[in-house]
Amino acid sequence: MKLKLKNVFLAYFLVSIAGLLYALVQLGQPCDCLPPLRAAAEQLRQKDLRISQLQADLRRPPPAPAQPPEPEALPTIYVVTPTYARLVQKAELVRLSQTLSLVPRLHWLLVEDAESPTPLVSGLLAASGLLFTHLAVLTPKAQRLREGEPGWVRPRGVEQRNRALDWLRGGGGAVGGEKDPPPPGTRGVVYFADDDNTYSRELFEEMRWTRGVSVWPVGLVGGLRFEGPRVQDGRVVGFHTAWEPNRPFPLDMAGFAVALPLLLAKPNAQFDAAAPRGHLESSLLSHLVDPKDLEPRAANCTRVLVWHTRTEKPKMKQEEQLQRQGRGSDPAVEV
Repeated sequence: MKLKLKNVFLAYFLVSIAGLLYALVQLGQPCDCLPPLRAAAEQLRQKDLRISQLQADLRRPPPAPAQPPEPEALPTIYVVTPTYARLVQKAELVRLSQTLSLVPRLHWLLVEDAESPTPLVSGLLAASGLLFTHLAVLTPKAQRLREGEPGWVRPRGVEQRNRALDWLRGGGGAVGGEKDPPPPGTRGVVYFADDDNTYSRELFEEMRWTRGVSVWPVGLVGGLRFEGPRVQDGRVVGFHTAWEPNRPFPLDMAGFAVALPLLLAKPNAQFDAAAPRGHLESSLLSHLVDPKDLEPRAANCTRVLVWHTRTEKPKMKQEEQLQRQGRGSDPAVEV
């Protein structure tokens, strides 16, 4: 038994010595663990660098938002509005003037169907805060609607719109506001805005950079939900309309704008009072552009930003009854 224990102890001692000698030998050998350690250290360094960059970004003030162009750098929009005396005239002009007041770099050409300016319109313009030119020209008797005739029988506002074009071309004759027409080289666009329509402010920014003649749909016109150009691949290829689709330009007056330089370059372009029904717009545009060269706006003519609305003619039966009794409304109160 003693011999066996001695042999086991000796074997254990020899194995231990061998292991110790092996360990001592290994201490002098190069270690293959350095590459993984270096890779881990590089990852930690990259993470520390990214954290430092993010912290610097957080401390940096945010960039200033993009500023819109200064108003002086924008082309001027010349809005031509014919108007005539009626009970709802002031109400409609107030509504339109307040829409126009939201649009920068705008010049309102308000043209009365009258021999001379009326106090109502002169006062409204003065109080509007808008840059304006006040013009007046009376529609000839032969062109006026007769009693009982529907409004579509004769073109309206022809003399007034042509008077505004004459002023823009240097004809003068303003009765109030800015009396000097734009100097040569002025960047601008001309839009014919009747006083009874409804306009989105967006519409005016859509037309501002017109190069020739820009177009868009008009809502609630021609017996349709909307009427306007049909566009394919960014070009006008036809018109969505129900009445006389073969007109040269089957557009509503509110559905186009013209670059000022183009109008000035075509001195004979104007509205024709003798144009057939529905051809008034074509009588002007035919002098200016080919239908294929129209510039679609309002998301390729898929958005309606102007509506052909009309204020209902007020019923005055009670007023008439009080007037017969000598108790009518005070005429000195402007409505």
